[in-house]
Amino acid sequence: MKKLLFVFIIFLNCTTFCFAQKVDRNKFIKDSLDFYINRALTNWRIPGAAVCIVKDNKIVWMKAYGIKELGQADKVDINTLFMIGSNTKAFTATSLAILQTQNKLSLDDKVTKYLPKFKLDDAPAGQMATIKDLLCHRLGFQTFQGDFTFYNTNLTRDQIITKLGQEKAAYPFRTKWGYTNAAFLTAGQIIPVVTGKPWEDFVRENIFAPLGMINTLALSADMPKSLDRTVPHTLIDGRLSPIPFCQIDALAPAGAISSSVNDMSKWVLALLNDGKVGARQVIPLAAIKATREPQDIVGSVSHLNGEEGYELYGLGWFLQDYAGHHLVMHDGGVNGYLSSVTLVPQEHLGIIILTNTDQNDLFEALRWEIMDAYFKMPFRNYSEAYLEKFKAGTAVEEANDKKLKDTVALNHPTALPLTAYIGKYVNPLYGNLTITQGEGNDLEMRFEHHTHMFAHLQALGGNRFYVTFSDPTLGKAVFPFYVQNGTVTGVKVKVANFVEYNPYEFRKVQ
Repeated sequence: MKKLLFVFIIFLNCTTFCFAQKVDRNKFIKDSLDFYINRALTNWRIPGAAVCIVKDNKIVWMKAYGIKELGQADKVDINTLFMIGSNTKAFTATSLAILQTQNKLSLDDKVTKYLPKFKLDDAPAGQMATIKDLLCHRLGFQTFQGDFTFYNTNLTRDQIITKLGQEKAAYPFRTKWGYTNAAFLTAGQIIPVVTGKPWEDFVRENIFAPLGMINTLALSADMPKSLDRTVPHTLIDGRLSPIPFCQIDALAPAGAISSSVNDMSKWVLALLNDGKVGARQVIPLAAIKATREPQDIVGSVSHLNGEEGYELYGLGWFLQDYAGHHLVMHDGGVNGYLSSVTLVPQEHLGIIILTNTDQNDLFEALRWEIMDAYFKMPFRNYSEAYLEKFKAGTAVEEANDKKLKDTVALNHPTALPLTAYIGKYVNPLYGNLTITQGEGNDLEMRFEHHTHMFAHLQALGGNRFYVTFSDPTLGKAVFPFYVQNGTVTGVKVKVANFVEYNPYEFRKVQ
């Protein structure tokens, strides 16, 4: 659902492979792509990946690389499952667009027509919000706002929708685009009201089965049970390590699907063939067109080749212009996985990239390399350009983290006795957290809705603590405590931007 939603501005002088000056762009895919990918996987430390290119209604490249899990010998094949994160959103939007073609709903219908209890903090906005508003991220929230509360927690779908209604939007309704995962959940919950079937059953029966996506899973709970699946990985103190699967079925319509490159090729082939598989119309063309109609302005975008363009959002798809071509695209990221799906409809070109680590930008770089080859543009070695920037950012993070660890080692005293920070805290959106005594001068923080996770707090001196989460996806942070008249009154909690940009203010209640 996360990670590089936008194409970031990068102006770098790209290095090239030793053969780069000799590359014939007409032959890059056939002669050089395999070498390029294998080298990139090594440089990025990606355990496993799968890549597919479809062109003119044919698969011209489909290959799996690497292993399913570090330390294990099992190799990835074209049917091996990866979590695809927010690439799930196009399935949800297409499902609702299909129902529109069946006259079972209109995408312009108000949400309250199907979910009468749906509310937003801005009451008139809640009454006016339509299904399209949910599917194009224009409710007024900031990108990822509320996701620490909603993502990988024990909340139910209904509880998330209720809490979404309690959250104060950052902007007025429909005035600014902001990526809102809980809005896609809300849209998905309209499907059972209309059809009598939960979201997961509808996508299985109306998209997966007709397209022959026989290995694809709708729910994250099923991923660990699969016999042919990858394992998620992330960096922990500089080492790439396997991590637990996230459990995000409460947000399933926003990001829970797991699929293989073989199955995803069937999805992309159908989308580029006006919804047809052979002569059979599987997805109504009107539904596909509805998802690609621009709804909201995301902003401008600067490409690595120096081009400036636009970025819009349809329904479950980002829309861009690049080198005179219209792109329909999305990225996906959940714990330990990153993926990208790109369509160039006028060229009948589709690109699928799946990886089983959330610490890489190859899923982003590779699609530009492939497109440039098809568009007869110069070779730029995007992987190396992205990697240079990635390493620079990682070095800064590691240096900052070292400073914090060194400060902890100095044993600076806290402003108050350690017992003053222990107790129960509450945030009106999230709920409760509790702080207890850990080992030595450390504290331990546990969260009401993250039942399998805790945070380890080490004193930095004064009222500041260095924090590491047991779930590495949530990152590392510094939590400042608030004190008035010698009494702790609250704490500011911040998780990694991968999950949410906004901090949470918790008030001490006991």
